[in-house]
Amino acid sequence: MSETATKFYVVKKGDNLNKIAATYGLTLDQILKWNPEITNPNVIQIGQRVRVSAPESSGEYQPFPGADFFVPDTASPIIEAMGNRLIEEHCSAYPGGPDDHWSDADRASYVKWQQKLGFSGKDADGIPGRNSWDKLHVPAVLTE
Repeated sequence: MSETATKFYVVKKGDNLNKIAATYGLTLDQILKWNPEITNPNVIQIGQRVRVSAPESSGEYQPFPGADFFVPDTASPIIEAMGNRLIEEHCSAYPGGPDDHWSDADRASYVKWQQKLGFSGKDADGIPGRNSWDKLHVPAVLTE
């Protein structure tokens, strides 16, 4: 597994994408490529998470942790990585972005992913299954 984790910046008052890019030695084009959810480079929100490093490109994805993993009170960086992938896939129901605790927002976002894949009814219940998980390509994360 890669020791280099994808890095994010949380937008503060007075920030803009050019300033964030310059702070991290990046170009605006890199920021926009790594953050496809940003459709207007002139509009970002305080508290928004902006990817400031290249997405994992090692081809290593997080193995499916099992449906029993996705229950209330579960906290893991795997959940946050999943949430960030759901945002990249335009399947977000997050009011302010994902974190490492399994939540109703994670479940609602995953429903959107399952529906995007063509699932419906009980197959789109918001609980990850192996098939939909493998298609999401969640980057492998260090869990220790």
